[in-house]
Amino acid sequence: MVKLAYLCTDIQIMKMSEKKRKWNLKWLNFKDKYRLGIYNDTTYEQIFHFRLTGREVVVALVISIFLLVGLNTFFIAFTPLREYIPGYPDSETRRIMQNNVLKIDSLENEIAEWALYWDNSIRVVSGTGTQIVQNPPDSSIANKPFSDVRSKQDSAFRDLIEKEERFEFSTDFSSFNRGKNLSEIHFMAPIRGKITSGFNVGENHLGIDIVSSPNDVVVATLDGTVILSEWTLKTGYNILVQHSDNIISVYKHNAKLLKKQGSRVKAGDAIAIMGNSGELTSGHHLHFELWCKGVPLDPEQYVVF
Repeated sequence: MVKLAYLCTDIQIMKMSEKKRKWNLKWLNFKDKYRLGIYNDTTYEQIFHFRLTGREVVVALVISIFLLVGLNTFFIAFTPLREYIPGYPDSETRRIMQNNVLKIDSLENEIAEWALYWDNSIRVVSGTGTQIVQNPPDSSIANKPFSDVRSKQDSAFRDLIEKEERFEFSTDFSSFNRGKNLSEIHFMAPIRGKITSGFNVGENHLGIDIVSSPNDVVVATLDGTVILSEWTLKTGYNILVQHSDNIISVYKHNAKLLKKQGSRVKAGDAIAIMGNSGELTSGHHLHFELWCKGVPLDPEQYVVF
Protein backbone atom coordinates (compact mmCIF):
# COMPACT_ATOMS: atom_id res chain seq x y z
CA MET A 1 0.00 0.00 0.00
CA VAL A 2 2.84 2.36 0.83
CA LYS A 3 4.55 1.68 -2.50
CA LEU A 4 1.26 2.27 -4.34
CA ALA A 5 0.80 5.60 -2.56
CA TYR A 6 4.32 6.72 -3.51
CA LEU A 7 3.68 5.67 -7.10
CA CYS A 8 0.45 7.66 -7.27
CA THR A 9 2.21 10.72 -5.83
CA ASP A 10 4.97 10.49 -8.44
CA ILE A 11 2.41 10.17 -11.23
CA GLN A 12 0.56 13.28 -9.99
CA ILE A 13 3.83 15.31 -9.80
CA MET A 14 4.73 14.22 -13.32
CA LYS A 15 1.28 15.26 -14.61
CA MET A 16 1.55 18.64 -12.92
CA SER A 17 5.03 19.28 -14.36
CA GLU A 18 3.75 18.24 -17.80
CA LYS A 19 0.87 20.69 -17.53
CA LYS A 20 3.22 23.44 -16.41
CA ARG A 21 5.58 22.73 -19.31
CA LYS A 22 2.69 22.78 -21.79
CA TRP A 23 1.40 26.03 -20.29
CA ASN A 24 4.84 27.63 -20.61
CA LEU A 25 5.15 26.51 -24.20
CA LYS A 26 1.70 27.84 -24.90
CA TRP A 27 2.60 31.18 -23.32
CA LEU A 28 5.70 31.40 -25.45
CA ASN A 29 3.73 30.85 -28.62
CA PHE A 30 3.75 34.26 -30.34
CA LYS A 31 1.32 33.15 -33.05
CA ASP A 32 -1.68 32.89 -30.72
CA LYS A 33 -3.97 35.91 -30.56
CA TYR A 34 -5.04 37.55 -27.33
CA ARG A 35 -8.04 39.78 -26.70
CA LEU A 36 -7.97 42.76 -24.39
CA GLY A 37 -11.40 44.19 -23.69
CA ILE A 38 -13.26 46.60 -21.44
CA TYR A 39 -16.71 45.52 -20.09
CA ASN A 40 -19.50 47.22 -18.17
CA ASP A 41 -19.38 45.79 -14.65
CA THR A 42 -23.18 45.92 -14.28
CA THR A 43 -24.50 44.78 -17.65
CA TYR A 44 -21.35 42.91 -18.81
CA GLU A 45 -21.66 44.74 -22.09
CA GLN A 46 -18.41 44.85 -24.05
CA ILE A 47 -17.41 48.47 -24.59
CA PHE A 48 -14.02 48.16 -26.24
CA HIS A 49 -11.65 45.41 -27.23
CA PHE A 50 -8.75 44.68 -29.54
CA ARG A 51 -6.77 41.62 -30.51
CA LEU A 52 -3.00 41.20 -30.49
CA THR A 53 -0.64 38.34 -31.09
CA GLY A 54 2.15 37.57 -28.64
CA ARG A 55 4.69 39.22 -30.92
CA GLU A 56 2.58 42.37 -31.19
CA VAL A 57 2.23 42.53 -27.41
CA VAL A 58 6.02 42.43 -26.97
CA VAL A 59 6.54 45.11 -29.66
CA ALA A 60 3.88 47.32 -28.05
CA LEU A 61 5.55 47.01 -24.65
CA VAL A 62 8.98 47.91 -26.05
CA ILE A 63 7.61 50.94 -27.90
CA SER A 64 5.75 52.08 -24.78
CA ILE A 65 8.94 51.86 -22.70
CA PHE A 66 10.91 53.90 -25.24
CA LEU A 67 8.15 56.52 -25.41
CA LEU A 68 8.06 56.85 -21.63
CA VAL A 69 11.84 57.20 -21.41
CA GLY A 70 11.88 59.74 -24.24
CA LEU A 71 9.10 61.84 -22.72
CA ASN A 72 10.77 61.83 -19.31
CA THR A 73 14.07 62.90 -20.85
CA PHE A 74 12.38 65.69 -22.81
CA PHE A 75 10.53 67.09 -19.79
CA ILE A 76 13.62 66.91 -17.57
CA ALA A 77 15.99 68.48 -20.12
CA PHE A 78 13.82 71.19 -21.72
CA THR A 79 11.19 72.18 -19.14
CA PRO A 80 11.35 73.77 -15.66
CA LEU A 81 10.14 70.48 -14.19
CA ARG A 82 13.78 69.44 -13.74
CA GLU A 83 14.08 71.97 -10.92
CA TYR A 84 11.71 69.83 -8.82
CA ILE A 85 14.09 66.86 -8.97
CA PRO A 86 15.85 66.47 -5.59
CA GLY A 87 19.47 67.60 -5.82
CA TYR A 88 19.07 69.52 -9.11
CA PRO A 89 19.99 73.24 -8.75
CA ASP A 90 17.32 75.81 -9.51
CA SER A 91 17.81 78.88 -11.72
CA GLU A 92 18.82 81.13 -8.83
CA THR A 93 21.47 78.66 -7.65
CA ARG A 94 22.87 78.34 -11.17
CA ARG A 95 23.01 82.14 -11.49
CA ILE A 96 24.93 82.39 -8.21
CA MET A 97 27.33 79.67 -9.38
CA GLN A 98 28.03 81.53 -12.64
CA ASN A 99 28.65 84.79 -10.77
CA ASN A 100 31.03 83.00 -8.41
CA VAL A 101 32.99 81.56 -11.35
CA LEU A 102 33.35 85.05 -12.88
CA LYS A 103 34.43 86.53 -9.52
CA ILE A 104 37.02 83.79 -9.01
CA ASP A 105 38.41 84.40 -12.50
CA SER A 106 38.67 88.15 -11.82
CA LEU A 107 40.32 87.54 -8.43
CA GLU A 108 42.92 85.24 -10.01
CA ASN A 109 43.81 87.94 -12.54
CA GLU A 110 43.97 90.58 -9.79
CA ILE A 111 46.25 88.41 -7.65
CA ALA A 112 48.53 87.77 -10.64
CA GLU A 113 48.77 91.52 -11.33
CA TRP A 114 49.57 92.31 -7.69
CA ALA A 115 52.21 89.56 -7.62
CA LEU A 116 53.83 91.04 -10.73
CA TYR A 117 53.62 94.54 -9.26
CA TRP A 118 55.30 93.39 -6.02
CA ASP A 119 58.01 91.51 -7.93
CA ASN A 120 58.72 94.60 -10.05
CA SER A 121 58.96 96.72 -6.89
CA ILE A 122 61.58 94.34 -5.47
CA ARG A 123 63.44 94.45 -8.79
CA VAL A 124 63.41 98.25 -8.77
CA VAL A 125 64.98 98.21 -5.30
CA SER A 126 67.66 95.70 -6.30
CA GLY A 127 68.29 97.48 -9.64
CA THR A 128 67.74 94.40 -11.82
CA GLY A 129 65.03 95.90 -14.01
CA THR A 130 61.35 95.04 -14.32
CA GLN A 131 59.38 92.29 -15.97
CA ILE A 132 56.81 93.16 -18.63
CA VAL A 133 54.10 90.53 -18.84
CA GLN A 134 51.02 90.77 -21.01
CA ASN A 135 47.74 90.30 -19.24
CA PRO A 136 45.98 87.00 -20.08
CA PRO A 137 42.76 87.28 -22.10
CA ASP A 138 39.51 87.36 -20.17
CA SER A 139 38.24 83.77 -20.00
CA SER A 140 34.65 84.97 -19.57
CA ILE A 141 34.61 86.54 -23.07
CA ALA A 142 34.48 84.34 -26.14
CA ASN A 143 37.26 85.34 -28.53
CA LYS A 144 35.92 85.93 -32.00
CA PRO A 145 38.04 86.01 -35.15
CA PHE A 146 38.92 89.55 -36.18
CA SER A 147 38.31 90.54 -39.75
CA ASP A 148 40.19 93.66 -40.83
CA VAL A 149 37.91 94.74 -43.65
CA ARG A 150 38.19 98.47 -44.26
CA SER A 151 35.43 100.48 -45.82
CA LYS A 152 35.99 103.10 -48.53
CA GLN A 153 35.32 105.91 -46.03
CA ASP A 154 37.89 104.48 -43.61
CA SER A 155 40.55 104.21 -46.33
CA ALA A 156 39.91 107.78 -47.47
CA PHE A 157 40.16 109.07 -43.90
CA ARG A 158 43.46 107.22 -43.35
CA ASP A 159 44.92 108.74 -46.54
CA LEU A 160 43.88 112.22 -45.40
CA ILE A 161 45.53 111.82 -41.99
CA GLU A 162 48.73 110.44 -43.52
CA LYS A 163 48.97 113.41 -45.91
CA GLU A 164 48.45 115.92 -43.10
CA GLU A 165 51.04 114.33 -40.79
CA ARG A 166 53.71 113.32 -43.30
CA PHE A 167 55.86 116.41 -42.44
CA GLU A 168 55.37 116.11 -38.65
CA PHE A 169 58.26 114.43 -36.89
CA SER A 170 58.81 113.50 -33.25
CA THR A 171 61.98 112.06 -31.78
CA ASP A 172 60.79 111.78 -28.15
CA PHE A 173 59.53 108.20 -28.37
CA SER A 174 60.02 107.68 -24.64
CA SER A 175 57.08 109.98 -23.84
CA PHE A 176 54.54 107.89 -25.78
CA ASN A 177 51.73 106.25 -23.82
CA ARG A 178 52.70 107.85 -20.51
CA GLY A 179 49.40 109.61 -19.92
CA LYS A 180 50.04 113.03 -18.42
CA ASN A 181 53.06 114.97 -19.72
CA LEU A 182 55.82 114.66 -17.09
CA SER A 183 57.06 118.18 -17.83
CA GLU A 184 53.79 119.51 -16.41
CA ILE A 185 54.38 117.78 -13.04
CA HIS A 186 56.24 119.68 -10.31
CA PHE A 187 58.72 117.30 -8.67
CA MET A 188 60.18 118.35 -5.31
CA ALA A 189 63.84 117.59 -4.72
CA PRO A 190 64.11 114.74 -2.19
CA ILE A 191 67.26 116.35 -0.77
CA ARG A 192 69.49 119.34 -1.54
CA GLY A 193 73.09 118.54 -2.37
CA LYS A 194 75.66 117.71 -5.01
CA ILE A 195 75.12 115.06 -7.67
CA THR A 196 78.17 112.78 -7.69
CA SER A 197 76.92 110.09 -10.07
CA GLY A 198 74.40 110.61 -12.85
CA PHE A 199 71.87 108.46 -14.65
CA ASN A 200 73.55 105.83 -16.89
CA VAL A 201 71.57 102.92 -18.32
CA GLY A 202 74.68 101.38 -19.90
CA GLU A 203 76.31 100.98 -16.48
CA ASN A 204 73.01 99.80 -14.94
CA HIS A 205 72.91 102.95 -12.79
CA LEU A 206 69.21 103.73 -13.08
CA GLY A 207 69.21 106.79 -10.82
CA ILE A 208 71.41 109.54 -9.42
CA ASP A 209 73.56 109.79 -6.27
CA ILE A 210 73.20 112.95 -4.18
CA VAL A 211 75.69 113.86 -1.45
CA SER A 212 74.61 116.14 1.39
CA SER A 213 75.24 116.63 5.08
CA PRO A 214 74.96 113.46 7.20
CA ASN A 215 71.57 112.73 8.72
CA ASP A 216 69.75 115.13 6.38
CA VAL A 217 66.01 114.50 5.99
CA VAL A 218 64.80 112.86 2.78
CA VAL A 219 61.37 114.08 1.62
CA ALA A 220 58.81 112.69 -0.84
CA THR A 221 59.06 114.18 -4.31
CA LEU A 222 55.27 113.88 -4.97
CA ASP A 223 52.07 112.92 -3.22
CA GLY A 224 51.64 109.17 -3.03
CA THR A 225 51.53 105.96 -1.02
CA VAL A 226 54.48 104.03 0.40
CA ILE A 227 54.47 100.60 -1.25
CA LEU A 228 57.79 99.33 0.15
CA SER A 229 59.71 100.19 3.30
CA GLU A 230 62.36 97.63 4.24
CA TRP A 231 66.06 96.79 4.51
CA THR A 232 68.04 94.83 1.93
CA LEU A 233 71.61 93.57 2.02
CA LYS A 234 72.85 95.46 -1.05
CA THR A 235 71.07 98.81 -0.79
CA GLY A 236 70.32 99.04 2.93
CA TYR A 237 67.17 100.89 4.04
CA ASN A 238 64.94 101.51 1.01
CA ILE A 239 61.60 103.19 0.59
CA LEU A 240 59.38 103.25 -2.53
CA VAL A 241 56.47 105.62 -3.08
CA GLN A 242 53.74 105.07 -5.66
CA HIS A 243 52.42 108.28 -7.24
CA SER A 244 49.68 109.02 -9.75
CA ASP A 245 50.22 108.55 -13.50
CA ASN A 246 52.09 105.26 -12.78
CA ILE A 247 55.13 107.06 -11.36
CA ILE A 248 57.30 105.44 -8.67
CA SER A 249 60.07 107.18 -6.73
CA VAL A 250 62.85 105.15 -5.07
CA TYR A 251 65.09 106.24 -2.17
CA LYS A 252 68.05 103.96 -1.23
CA HIS A 253 70.95 103.75 1.28
CA ASN A 254 69.03 105.53 4.06
CA ALA A 255 70.08 105.46 7.71
CA LYS A 256 66.48 105.27 8.97
CA LEU A 257 63.00 104.95 7.50
CA LEU A 258 60.29 107.27 8.83
CA LYS A 259 57.28 105.84 7.00
CA LYS A 260 55.82 102.34 6.90
CA GLN A 261 54.35 100.44 3.99
CA GLY A 262 50.84 101.69 3.21
CA SER A 263 51.43 105.20 4.63
CA ARG A 264 49.98 108.10 2.68
CA VAL A 265 52.49 110.94 2.13
CA LYS A 266 52.39 114.43 0.68
CA ALA A 267 55.07 116.13 -1.40
CA GLY A 268 57.71 117.43 1.02
CA ASP A 269 56.86 115.03 3.87
CA ALA A 270 59.87 113.51 5.63
CA ILE A 271 60.11 109.81 4.75
CA ALA A 272 63.70 108.84 5.67
CA ILE A 273 67.08 109.97 7.02
CA MET A 274 70.00 109.99 4.59
CA GLY A 275 72.66 107.44 5.46
CA ASN A 276 75.27 104.96 4.29
CA SER A 277 73.51 101.57 4.59
CA GLY A 278 73.96 98.56 2.35
CA GLU A 279 76.93 96.92 0.65
CA LEU A 280 76.73 98.95 -2.59
CA THR A 281 77.68 102.30 -1.07
CA SER A 282 80.87 104.32 -0.67
CA GLY A 283 79.75 107.01 1.75
CA HIS A 284 76.80 109.04 3.00
CA HIS A 285 74.55 109.76 0.04
CA LEU A 286 71.04 109.22 -1.34
CA HIS A 287 70.41 107.08 -4.40
CA PHE A 288 67.26 108.48 -6.02
CA GLU A 289 65.33 106.90 -8.92
CA LEU A 290 62.22 107.79 -10.92
CA TRP A 291 60.19 105.19 -12.80
CA CYS A 292 57.18 105.61 -15.09
CA LYS A 293 55.25 102.54 -16.25
CA GLY A 294 58.26 100.31 -15.61
CA VAL A 295 60.69 102.59 -17.49
CA PRO A 296 63.54 104.31 -15.58
CA LEU A 297 63.77 108.11 -16.04
CA ASP A 298 66.66 110.50 -15.61
CA PRO A 299 65.69 112.51 -12.49
CA GLU A 300 67.83 115.49 -13.56
CA GLN A 301 65.45 116.11 -16.47
CA TYR A 302 62.45 116.59 -14.18
CA VAL A 303 63.78 117.63 -10.74
CA VAL A 304 65.76 120.74 -9.80
CA PHE A 305 68.38 119.77 -7.19
